[in-house]
Amino acid sequence: MRSAFLPFSKPDISEPEIEAVAEVLRSGWITTGPRTVAFEEAFRSYCGADGAVALCSATAGMHLVLNALGIGPGDEVITPSMTWVSTVNLIVAAGATPVFADVDRDTLMISAETVAPLVTKRTRLIVPVHFAGAAVDMAPLRQLAAEKNIPLVEDAAHAAGTEYRGERIGRRGTAIFSFHPIKNMTCGEGGMLCSDDPALVERIRRLKFHGLGVDAYDRTQQGRAPQAEVLEPGFKYNLTDMAAVLGLGQLKRLDTFIAKRALLAQRYLERLEGVSAVSPLALPAYSMRHAWHLFIVRLDLERAGMDREGFMTALKGRNIGTGIHFKAVHTQKYYRETLRLAPGALPATEWNSQRICSLPLFPGMAPEDVDAVVSAIEEVLP
Repeated sequence: MRSAFLPFSKPDISEPEIEAVAEVLRSGWITTGPRTVAFEEAFRSYCGADGAVALCSATAGMHLVLNALGIGPGDEVITPSMTWVSTVNLIVAAGATPVFADVDRDTLMISAETVAPLVTKRTRLIVPVHFAGAAVDMAPLRQLAAEKNIPLVEDAAHAAGTEYRGERIGRRGTAIFSFHPIKNMTCGEGGMLCSDDPALVERIRRLKFHGLGVDAYDRTQQGRAPQAEVLEPGFKYNLTDMAAVLGLGQLKRLDTFIAKRALLAQRYLERLEGVSAVSPLALPAYSMRHAWHLFIVRLDLERAGMDREGFMTALKGRNIGTGIHFKAVHTQKYYRETLRLAPGALPATEWNSQRICSLPLFPGMAPEDVDAVVSAIEEVLP
């Protein structure tokens, strides 16, 4: 058994990145300022996006989009239940109704085929979720959204560095990224909205800082503009320079992080071929670059002779950390009691929700760590 605990995720923060944050602290300007502007431009350029707005979280980005689109009571938003709860919470908080599309059983992503039957005259938005670093098949969804004249906003929280058919996610349309500590790159906490809709970018930039007519950091005057007027009620979702300068350093290493993750993931795939009680997610058949944010397996409950919680507990007892991404939203207590979806309404989502488990995957791992995880799995399973 391992002598030291192996977490399922751990951020990779370099000494130069720590020093860059310290320099911001010494500068006297620690909130939104020149580093945030530089981070927006660097991430926009990395993705090939037309515009980018740095935010304090991806959740903030989704809240602002729902607000900017005027989504509220009587409206419907199509998204998967196999996702983190934040988007669905925001839909419900806006007074709108979440409509769940089932996912592919082996990639955990929605498709035009699962979304199309759910579109009604009340559908105001479609939110596909790129999952674990893999890309949703966007071309058919974009075509469907265009034909129905419905906005499409990509939840790209897992997809910094992911590519779809030769383009980085964020290059076209509107996508929202997360820089939470477990993601492929981190700001500590943070997010970014990328969009090719200049009017939306301008609106998000205004809404994220109180609805003022200028940004928190006036890019032309190099400081606050005291004459700024409130143009509409807004929020306080700006990213600080302390977080942004960390993001700048992380972005420079993102492709290196992904390359390391890919090597570890390939080793997992090879080592798990002989373990019949667990099955990794399938790789989509279309052209894409996987960013390997997570390495997820599904537990065969019958072959394993235990449930998912027992499996995770047994691995923890062998100093192996794991995670769950995710327990389907409609199976969470509040949504069980309010939405009351019939069991089996989302068969692929529900099947996976009971079985998925995220294994350790982060750039600081060595190949031998993967071997230790798989050996522990082999010890745990009959």
